Amino acid sequence: MAEFDLAIIGGGINGTAIARDAAGRGLRVLLAEQGDLAAGTSSASSKIVHGGLRYLRQRAFRLVREALGEREVLLRMAPHIVRPLRFMLPPIGGLGEAAVLRAGLFVYDRLAGRDILPATRTIDLTHHPVGQPLKRNFRYGFEYSDCSVDDARFVVLNALDARERGADIRTRTRCMRADRHEEWELVLNSRGRRQTATARLLINAAGPWIASVADTVLRVPLAAPARLVKGSHIVVRRNFDHDRAYTFEAADGRVVFALPFAQDFTLIGTTDEDFIGDVNSPAPKGEEIVYLCNAVNRYFRQTVSPDEVIWAFAGVRSLHDDGSKKPEDVTRDYTLALDERFREAPLLTVYGGKITTARRLAGAALARVAHFFQFRPPWTETSHLPGGDFAPDEFGVQVTRARNRWEFLDDAQARRLVGAYGTRLERVLGEARSFDDLGPRFGGDLSGAEVRYLMQQEWAQTAEDVLWRRSKFGLLASPNDVAALSQFMAAPAAG
Repeated sequence: MAEFDLAIIGGGINGTAIARDAAGRGLRVLLAEQGDLAAGTSSASSKIVHGGLRYLRQRAFRLVREALGEREVLLRMAPHIVRPLRFMLPPIGGLGEAAVLRAGLFVYDRLAGRDILPATRTIDLTHHPVGQPLKRNFRYGFEYSDCSVDDARFVVLNALDARERGADIRTRTRCMRADRHEEWELVLNSRGRRQTATARLLINAAGPWIASVADTVLRVPLAAPARLVKGSHIVVRRNFDHDRAYTFEAADGRVVFALPFAQDFTLIGTTDEDFIGDVNSPAPKGEEIVYLCNAVNRYFRQTVSPDEVIWAFAGVRSLHDDGSKKPEDVTRDYTLALDERFREAPLLTVYGGKITTARRLAGAALARVAHFFQFRPPWTETSHLPGGDFAPDEFGVQVTRARNRWEFLDDAQARRLVGAYGTRLERVLGEARSFDDLGPRFGGDLSGAEVRYLMQQEWAQTAEDVLWRRSKFGLLASPNDVAALSQFMAAPAAG
C-alpha cells in the first residue's frame, strides 16, 4: 500500500491549494518543494485578487466570472491578508473610450455577485484625493472594486492549513526521480539526505518547472506544450497619499497597475513577454523597467524614472500554449491534463493558474481525479485560512484589540502584524509587555520573537525567506540588519 494518496511537486499557490483541499477531504498528502514556499512565480504577482478586467477584451467570460466570484470568497477566507481595494481607471482618450470602459465595468460588476465590495462609480477627479497625483487633463474616472493580497503569505497559509489537516509539507526537498508503476516511487533529496516515498497519484504543479520535471524527473513528455510568459514589476517610494490603486492603459494598450504597497511604497506592474532563459533567476530587463515608468508617466504629474526604482522583480508563468501570437493574449485560465494508463499510477499536470482562482483550481483538480479515491465533499468555500477567522469588516476591530493587548504597538505596527497573522498574533507576541521582551530587532519592527515563530511554524530558514516572502522588510533592511538576522537564524536557540 502506498504511503500517500497523492504526491505534489511544487510549493507555489497551485500545489499548496491542492494540498490543503485534499488534506481537508481526508487524503494522505505529500508536497515536495525544491526551495522555499512561494519562492517562484507565486511571490512575484501583482499582489491583487481580481476578476481580470482586461480579459473581457479577450472574451474570456468564464475565467472572469470565476475570478470575480472568488474575490469575496477569499476576502472571507483570509480577511487579514486579502483586503478590499478600490481602483481608479481614468480614460485617456475621448468619449468613445470612456463609453467602452463604462460598458466593460458594467459587465464586470454584473458577471458575479457582490455582497461586500462596492459597485463602480464615476469620480470627479478635480475634487477628489485620488485625482491629486494625476495630470490635470484627467477630469473624471471610474472607480471599481477588487482586492489586494499578500501573495507569498497566502501560499504559506495554505501550506500551514494543509499541514494542520495532516499533509506532509517538505520544503528544500527536490524530487530527483519518480518511477511509474502501479504506484509512484519517488526519490527525494533534502539537503543531501536521500528520502523515498510512494504515492497512488502524482501531481506536477511545478509552475515554470513543469517541463523540466516532466523531462528529467518523470521521464514522461508533457501532454501539451507549455508557454513561459514573464511579468515584471517595479517598486518605488510612495507617490500618492491615499489608499486607492490605479489602473492605467499603456501606450500599446496593455494594462498597468499602480498600487499602495508595504505602507511606504508604490508597486507598478506588469509587463508580458515570452521568456527564454533560466527559470531559476528571472529578472526584469532594462527596457521593461523603462516601459513601466513610461506607462505611469502618461498619467502621474510626478514622473517616475528607472533610477528611482528600489526593487524590481519578475515571475514566469507556465501557461497552456493556445497558439496566441502575443504573450499578453495567451489564456491565463488553468488547464489540467490527466494521464491515465492501464496498471500504471495516474499523473496530473497543472498549467497556468493564478492566486485569485487557486482555490477553484484545487477543487477542479480533485474533481478530475475523484474516480481514483473516496473522499469527503468540497469544503473550502466557507473555510478560513489560519488567522482569518473574523469578518472582513472587523479588521479595524482586530487592530484595536491588538493595541489594547500589546500597548507598546503603534497603529502602523498593529496593522502590519494583524495583516500578517490575524487572530494568531498571540502566538507571535505572547505575553510581551514591551519591544524589549520580543528580542532583537532587525530593521523596522521585525523582532526576534516574530522570526522565531516564522522559523518554527512557517518553514522560514533563511533571511531571504523572512525579509521577502514572510514579510517585505527587505525593502527596509540594511546590510547590517540582514547580517544580524542571518546570524540570529543560524543560532541553535532560534529554531
